[in-house]
Amino acid sequence: MKIRKDDNVLVIAGNDKGNKGKVLKVYPKDNRIIVEGINIRKRHTKPSQNNPNGGIMEKEAPIHASNVMVIDPKSGDAVRVGKKIIIDDKSGKKKSVRVSKKSGEML
Repeated sequence: MKIRKDDNVLVIAGNDKGNKGKVLKVYPKDNRIIVEGINIRKRHTKPSQNNPNGGIMEKEAPIHASNVMVIDPKSGDAVRVGKKIIIDDKSGKKKSVRVSKKSGEML
C-alpha cells in the first residue's frame, strides 16, 4: 500500500471528491484508510458514563485507498507514488523510499 499515516491526500472519487485531508489511520489488509474530515457518518448513541447526554456522534468512516491520491509536498498537485532504491549515507545500506512520479521528490 503506497499511502501511509500522516500523508496529505486528495479524494478523487465518491461524495467527497475534490476535498483534501490528512490520513489518520491505515488498514492495509482491507486496503482502506481514514481521512480527517472525509466520509463523515452519524451514529446515534445512548447515554453512558463516557457520554452522559448521548445524542448523535459524527465520525470518519474508512474509504478505499484507490479513491485518493497523495499530494506532492513541493507542487501541491495530486501525484502517483513510485519507489526508488537509494544508498544510505551513514550505514551504506540500500533503502527503499517513496517518490513522486511527477517531480521525483521524496515523500
